[in-house]
Amino acid sequence: MTPPHLNPNYAIFCEQSSSRALLLEHVQDARERHGLDSLNQEQIDILEPLWILSDYLHQQFTRFPHWLDDLLALKKLPEKPSKEALMAGEAFFSCEASACQTESLEPLDEAGFIKRLRLYRQWWMVRLIAFDIQQRLSLSELTSRLSALADACVNASLQWTTQHYLALYGQALDSNGQSQSMIVIGMGKLGGNELNLSSDIDLIFAFREHGDTQGGKKSLSHQEYFTKLGQKLIQHLDQVNADGFVFRVDMRLRPFGQSGALVLNMDSLENYYQDQGRDWERYAMIKARVMSGDALDVREFEALRKPFVYRKYLDFGAIGALRDLKQMIAKEVRRKGIEHNIKLGEGGIREVEFIAQALQILHGGRDQGLQTPALLKVLPYLAQQDYLPVEEMDQLREAYLLLRRTEHALQAVNDEQTQLLPENESARTRIALIVGFPSWEALDKRLWEVRKNVHRSFVALIDDGHESSEEVKSQETWRLLIKHPEDREAIQDAIELISWQDQEASISRISQLLSSRTVVFMQPIGHERLAVFLAALISKLTDEANPDLVLERVFPILEAVLRRTAYLVLLCENQTALTHLIRLCRESMWFTEAISTTPALLDELLDANTLFSPPDKSMLAEELQQILLRLPEDDEEAQMDAMRRFRRSIILRIAACDITEILPVMKVSDHLTWLAEVLLDQVLQQSWQYLTKKHGFPVSQGEVAFTPQLAIIGYGKSGGWELGYDSDLDLVFIHDAQANGSTDGDRSIDNLTFYTRLGQRLIHMITSFTAAGRLYEVDMRLRPSGNSGLLVSSLEAFKDYQQKEAWVWEHQALTRSRGLAGEPKLLAKFEDCRKEIIATVRDRDLLKAEVIKMREKMRAHLDTGGKEKGFDLKQGAGGIIDIEFMVQYLVLAWSCKYPELMRFSDNVRQLEAAALVGLIGAEQAGKMTDTYTLYRSLTHRLSLQQQGRVVQKDTLVDNQNLVSQYWESFVNDDKI
Repeated sequence: MTPPHLNPNYAIFCEQSSSRALLLEHVQDARERHGLDSLNQEQIDILEPLWILSDYLHQQFTRFPHWLDDLLALKKLPEKPSKEALMAGEAFFSCEASACQTESLEPLDEAGFIKRLRLYRQWWMVRLIAFDIQQRLSLSELTSRLSALADACVNASLQWTTQHYLALYGQALDSNGQSQSMIVIGMGKLGGNELNLSSDIDLIFAFREHGDTQGGKKSLSHQEYFTKLGQKLIQHLDQVNADGFVFRVDMRLRPFGQSGALVLNMDSLENYYQDQGRDWERYAMIKARVMSGDALDVREFEALRKPFVYRKYLDFGAIGALRDLKQMIAKEVRRKGIEHNIKLGEGGIREVEFIAQALQILHGGRDQGLQTPALLKVLPYLAQQDYLPVEEMDQLREAYLLLRRTEHALQAVNDEQTQLLPENESARTRIALIVGFPSWEALDKRLWEVRKNVHRSFVALIDDGHESSEEVKSQETWRLLIKHPEDREAIQDAIELISWQDQEASISRISQLLSSRTVVFMQPIGHERLAVFLAALISKLTDEANPDLVLERVFPILEAVLRRTAYLVLLCENQTALTHLIRLCRESMWFTEAISTTPALLDELLDANTLFSPPDKSMLAEELQQILLRLPEDDEEAQMDAMRRFRRSIILRIAACDITEILPVMKVSDHLTWLAEVLLDQVLQQSWQYLTKKHGFPVSQGEVAFTPQLAIIGYGKSGGWELGYDSDLDLVFIHDAQANGSTDGDRSIDNLTFYTRLGQRLIHMITSFTAAGRLYEVDMRLRPSGNSGLLVSSLEAFKDYQQKEAWVWEHQALTRSRGLAGEPKLLAKFEDCRKEIIATVRDRDLLKAEVIKMREKMRAHLDTGGKEKGFDLKQGAGGIIDIEFMVQYLVLAWSCKYPELMRFSDNVRQLEAAALVGLIGAEQAGKMTDTYTLYRSLTHRLSLQQQGRVVQKDTLVDNQNLVSQYWESFVNDDKI
């Protein structure tokens, strides 16, 4: 884009202008009247494009001709307008806020202040338009300064009015005796720091707390006082006089619009948005920001704004609202004469904003990167996170920049709020020159190109809901069936294309649902959503091999959400989510129960990228932290609920990857184990904070422990990286505090009591049932002396017990133990202790005898299989325990010679180590590993189907026989 004075068509435009000489004459006359030298030809060459292209600039230059000299000398604009510069006077207008001297200034009367506001506005507008025409400012630099100009004027008005009313009304103080200022919330482009050259400013007024003013001649309620401030602010900015106006003020976005109170306190504002906030207000609030108010006001406003705008578990009724808004925009576009409006017309600025803000509404609750109000910052992020293709984002950004520059050109001509492209040839050429195009034809062509790109994206963003005739017919059928659920023949006709195994049973199930009290008494909108959902579901079932099973599993979820039908909208609007739901329910009864118990999990089905990409441990910790940061720190129940919901949502994602075979069994267990570790670490931190607030911090050897000197040790599946979906946690708690020490708080207790209570607190946090269930079942029987032992042992006591009192089976358990959470140095000490115990030299014959004896005892009491029942994957002969006991024996018998055997705590890597050192053959190790992972995979699948661990006897006969042979060889081989 070319600045006007370098544009060859500019000279032609000037030659064709009949008023060129007259415009210059007016400028020179004005300079003469003010005692200024006439402009020379060099100065005219630089400045003339400004007053030729902008009538507004010409008008201002004749009023303030000395500003022409300022522009000639001005190398760059101040960083931003400020209240301080405004109040200091014209001599300081070009200064940054920090350089302005305002203390010694005489207070202005109201007429003088109103005049100052308008002068400051004109001073900035002249320079911004001039720099824009000369293309010395980027769009962001221009709009951010315009927004800062509004901020400065608003805050200056509030400062003047507060001081003006001080003697009469005093101050408005909050309950802590702190002075309250009026909170002004900027909306729309102002809120997003994207204000254009001649824009209205949309404002909402609020204040912190109710009360009465104090310290004045007359006391007013805060409501009355801040209403007066608001009225004065509007008068100062909006009133047109001989000096013009500052900003047109629009208050219609406040709660209840023009019929609502001019000012509301923050509690009323929060109640309104929680109880009555409409979908378009969510859309409008994306860009809202506090322009005037202190840090507490900003925090309070953000605390009510963000949950209102961005939903963690999205009410997908928002899609319907966004579709309605989109259709309203499209309808307005079709109005006659609007096609040349670059804001409201097809492919205009409003459509770009809609695309970005709709995606923010839909995804911003889950992705905080979308919670930025500035469109030019949001667009690149949308591409980075794959919400939009990079090419489409580039097109939208390019279109937005051109459309906004054109909008500014239109408004720069007469300081007029317009977005209509001109019809007059001369006016068109003028706009093209300001924007930097060689001709109107070139600009017009490019505008239509970018607008077509925008409109294509706009149309594609949200389906307009124009269903095919078959969809419409199907939906109408279900609307009628909802009203006549007893009509079994009509139900049969509606489902006749599906290959049912038992059609009559399916008809009965559907009729039962439609006849239920919940459906009968639903609101009309609920009936509509249910009809659309059933039409979509039945359509999907036509391709199902086992539709009876799917129907039986999907209906409990349907029944669970009938009172919250926005979830039905979620599934209907996102066909992929419905497909995922059907597939996951078909494969797993666990999914049906999980989602019917917690319908909010349906939100996880929306995004295949997250559904089929479970986070690693660091991502899990970060995601959990983000969730908990939104909750009050002292709300224990909310924190516990959130952790339980988080666990369910992550397990759902892991299970989805398991069922679709994206993750192999080893990785499934890794993710489930990481999840447990992250939750345990969080529970430990919360339990520690709870107890230290009550009793202070433990002191050992004169040193205060500010972090928990506790290790949470996992045994069995958690220790061996083999957690399943319904696994409990075998845990042992070990501390490293001085036994005769105590805590340093007012309610001091000895360290042993402290760490015992910490252990009790941990178990409470993990196992307690809340509305969202519990985290895990916990088994503490593997601690020293079992249930009769201390809940929390010192490391020394643990080591002493293992060396002197532990049974062989306890040492077997130790081979599958490791630290899950806790103090890193203590975890390392435990690992050293574990290895020392495992590496003890043992009598291998006695060890083997004990291992075999324990195995036989377990099989006799715990094997749930049999000739008639089938094969118990875990306890049956040739099952999981046979493999684990053989490996545990090898680790205990030979680690003294081969320490690599005890390096890891999981069976697979222990088997690999045994083969590496030559204790068993590589072929045997490979077959045992394959069988072991197969058994575990089947266990996961059976768990998802909510079936036991017994399988048909002939299903795994080869694997069972192979492991039994290895067991027999192990029993009879004296060399091992």
